[in-house]
Amino acid sequence: MNSLEQAEGRVGRPGVSRAHPGSRRSSGGAGVEETPPRGQEAAKDGQTRPGASGARGPAQGPKGGRTWPEAGSDLKAFERRLTEYIHCLQPATGRWRMLLIVVSVCTATGAWNWLIDPETQKVSFFTSLWNHPFFTISCITLIGLFFAGIHKRVVAPSIIAARCRTVLAEYNMSCDDTGKLILKPRPHVQ
Repeated sequence: MNSLEQAEGRVGRPGVSRAHPGSRRSSGGAGVEETPPRGQEAAKDGQTRPGASGARGPAQGPKGGRTWPEAGSDLKAFERRLTEYIHCLQPATGRWRMLLIVVSVCTATGAWNWLIDPETQKVSFFTSLWNHPFFTISCITLIGLFFAGIHKRVVAPSIIAARCRTVLAEYNMSCDDTGKLILKPRPHVQ
């Protein structure tokens, strides 16, 4: 089960029948069994043989591959899933950014108060930190957040988009920061 099948609703829960238009599923509880699509028959050893009945079916091209309309629907499904994933990351990313801003402002305010205090120069370092618990706690919290990976969480959607751009470049495609696909013209081979 992959995420594309989940997004398309092809994989259902036991007892719930949500099938791909070309296949038939039984909705009988834990032992959900999928029958092969038209044009494929089960062999005696349990394997499926493509084209066993002699017909290719409507979804196959001249050499048994996919036709262009089906390939376009795959791209649309990929784009829809990518935009959905990036969109779902936005609220969490916004919360992490707000938390980082609040803790950073608290640390900066505490540092300012710590530095302008005349007692800071007269006592030892640890005593001055003990005298300024607001700065100490906010600084420890900020360091803890960075160890927890907040620097990655505040830019998670752009990390996902950058990784997708790297993979899509091999297929003459790209995507923007929201996950929308950008199709590039095919290179001319001479």
